[in-house]
Amino acid sequence: MTKLSLRDVVKRFGSNTVCDGISLDVAEGEMVCLIGASGAGKSTLLRCINLLEPIEDGEIFLDGEDISIPGLDPMPVRRRIGMVFQSYNLFPHMTAIENVMLAPRRVYKKSRQELRPEVEALFEKFGLADRMEHYPDQLSGGQQQRVAIVRALAMKPEVMLFDEITAALDPQLVGEVLEVLRLLKDSGMTMMLATHEMGFAREAADKVCFLKDGRIVEEGPPSVLFENPTDPQTREFLARVL
Repeated sequence: MTKLSLRDVVKRFGSNTVCDGISLDVAEGEMVCLIGASGAGKSTLLRCINLLEPIEDGEIFLDGEDISIPGLDPMPVRRRIGMVFQSYNLFPHMTAIENVMLAPRRVYKKSRQELRPEVEALFEKFGLADRMEHYPDQLSGGQQQRVAIVRALAMKPEVMLFDEITAALDPQLVGEVLEVLRLLKDSGMTMMLATHEMGFAREAADKVCFLKDGRIVEEGPPSVLFENPTDPQTREFLARVL
């Protein structure tokens, strides 16, 4: 069943077309990795899906409903589509668990007492049970990024978007964040990732899309796209990064 569907999505910044007619289907429970050089349009595409950027043309459907209609209230959509960024954006004066509980307390009007058991379960699941009462500056970069993922999951989204979430991490910390993504995939979460982690994309993705100049040049299962790409632009990119 298709969970997310993009049809001819166009996004411009002035005269610069960043997404140039992108069409893509994401099935429920599928992990789709977006690869390509910086400036290819990966991050902007994710921001458009989460309604952080309005699109100039095209349509974005969530469960068959057009969420890209101009003037649509974005907040109900963002509750259903969580997004995690490269920067952690944790409030430094709040503990990890306070950071995670803030949004659901405000949005769902739940008390700390109501939220705490389910939030503690998320910290436990992602190996952070002993870090709940720590402040961000007491956590490693990998731990902070995992807290940012837990914060997004506390809103109980149906789809998760990840924008280069390992790019700011030391190499030895990347693995612990990618392990969280594996756990999410195993739980059946629908996910889209913009990533430079080619090994992870090859191993864990259901579908990989190579973007260049705001277009999807080639897409397919990682076994095909990495081992036998058909487009010369894909072959050239992979020759540089693998």
